[in-house]
Amino acid sequence: MGAIKTLIIGASGMLGSDLCKVFPDAIKLAHKNLDITDREQVIESVLKTKPDIVINAAAYTNVDGCEDNQELAFQVNGSGPGYIAEACSIVGAKLVHFSTDYVFDGSKKEHMESDVPSPINVYGDSKLLGEKKIIENINDYRIVRISWLFGIHGENFVETMLRSSGEMDTVKVVNDQFGKPTYTMDLACKIREIIDLNPRIYHITNDGICSWYEFAFSIIDNVTPCTSEEFPRKAKRPKYSVLVNTKTEPMRHWREALKAYLQERNI
Repeated sequence: MGAIKTLIIGASGMLGSDLCKVFPDAIKLAHKNLDITDREQVIESVLKTKPDIVINAAAYTNVDGCEDNQELAFQVNGSGPGYIAEACSIVGAKLVHFSTDYVFDGSKKEHMESDVPSPINVYGDSKLLGEKKIIENINDYRIVRISWLFGIHGENFVETMLRSSGEMDTVKVVNDQFGKPTYTMDLACKIREIIDLNPRIYHITNDGICSWYEFAFSIIDNVTPCTSEEFPRKAKRPKYSVLVNTKTEPMRHWREALKAYLQERNI
């Protein structure tokens, strides 16, 4: 038996960058190396590398942008994962793929892995299509639903708050949407465990629930709460996008993760 060969797709993104730290020997493909919406290119790349494990962190994650670019959203978040799953099936590789809390409509305060998805925006619709395409094309998959990501290597809510705090006297943040902030490094480390678990859907987030305002207040002082109606966005957001993890041991609380993030940022 040789060493296990891992391929990371979407290696230059916020999550992908931390996955590269956790899996330093992995083959790393960024968007410039691989367009996951090109089926032939995807299959050719996977056949060429012959990995044992493929971790797909490539996605179109601009929630409001997905409303304006629906075709692109469904290609990247829907069709692309299906092509990756097809390629993994050909070479006999395990697939780890990241989905989202936004596959749910937020009508329940908490969502378990077994709950029936019902997206309310294009981003959620496109990510749900990706889940379905994976399940259609491969049996050996681990679909990991995640939420409210923040990490060193990309634009995220924490960075937006830090920047806004310096630019505005008061920063308004909605206090009627609830979820679980998740540190990309904690998530990346957790994937080592997920790889060895049974094929299925997993909910993986940092522990603890908060509103966007509560999250913001833990980052900056000059923040004030507002309603979603006061802060309209192009894409409708679920009121509750709390993912319940029933399959693995919980990760540390988001407040601890945020502290580690800010320390890494030297703040």
